[in-house]
Amino acid sequence: MNENKFLKIFTIVGFLAFAAVSCWATAESLHLLLPSWPAIFCWAITIGFFFIASWGTKMIADSLNQNIYMEKRGATLIGGIIIVLIFWLLCSMPTNTHTFFFRNLIDEKVTADITTSKGYLVQIKDNTNNNEQAKIKVTQLRNELEILLGELEAEIKNAANPGFGPKAEEIFRKFAKLLGVDKIEPLNVKANTPKERQNLCDAYRQKMYTLADSKARNIVQSILSPSEENLKETTLSLKNLQLINKSIDNGDLDLTDAEDVQGVKDQLNTAYNVVKKNEQFVNFKDEADREAYTCANPQTKVARLLSVYDVWVDFLTGKEGGLAFVFWIIISILVDVAAFIFFDIAFKKRD
Repeated sequence: MNENKFLKIFTIVGFLAFAAVSCWATAESLHLLLPSWPAIFCWAITIGFFFIASWGTKMIADSLNQNIYMEKRGATLIGGIIIVLIFWLLCSMPTNTHTFFFRNLIDEKVTADITTSKGYLVQIKDNTNNNEQAKIKVTQLRNELEILLGELEAEIKNAANPGFGPKAEEIFRKFAKLLGVDKIEPLNVKANTPKERQNLCDAYRQKMYTLADSKARNIVQSILSPSEENLKETTLSLKNLQLINKSIDNGDLDLTDAEDVQGVKDQLNTAYNVVKKNEQFVNFKDEADREAYTCANPQTKVARLLSVYDVWVDFLTGKEGGLAFVFWIIISILVDVAAFIFFDIAFKKRD
């Protein structure tokens, strides 16, 4: 009798210990997904669901126990399986895995999301993308100009082909197109001797350089810049992300706390929308980032990590998780199965 009493107390304590871990993990996941809900509501739902799931495993265990009398054994077995599938496989296990995975990855995910977003906001603020594109166009202009100047110089110094003929006219048309002018008139200078031909080449070179400088200024002046309103919005978003970084470094923000991480998510959402609004001023590092920031409804990486549904979708589609996620699935299953075993032993039907 004493041994049975001790076993029951031990198994009840074991059930409560493992159930507490499981319920905590589920409640945390629900609170991350539904931050507007009071934590007490999440706990109430979790405890209720876990108890029902535990009772479902007991129904399965009792229906399989041939040493006891039971009416409608088959119905009890099927009912228990349905209960376990609904309340454990679709609720407890996925949310537990989500919480364990979230806590293991949230610091890294927040750091990466903030760093990337800050980089794009700085590009908008400084207009570095368009400035860089302007530099590339000016460099290209200079390179093409040197090629044409080389062709012109070779034509001028070709004593076997004197005068301003079809070849020279074709080169001058290319100069006009490159430098953005209607026509370039040839210089009325003698070029009979080698020295005169060199002087003519130098004169044309100086003339083309002057026109190229004007074209380069037009290229720089023509680049787009964010509006004043967008610049203010960008500066404010960048400042807020910098403040978040400082708060995290100082320990003022707890990224495992649902309310704190929601604040981080909100600021990142704002940053994503600012980037989307000014995407023409951003040079995205890859197409994945371009899609993430410019899609119809941008969703931050942190926001996806807060959602148990999105985390599981990303794992099942191979976008996130990998072996680390599999590890936390196993841990979640072991915690719940341990609780169920203790429950079944503690409340096992013996008659």
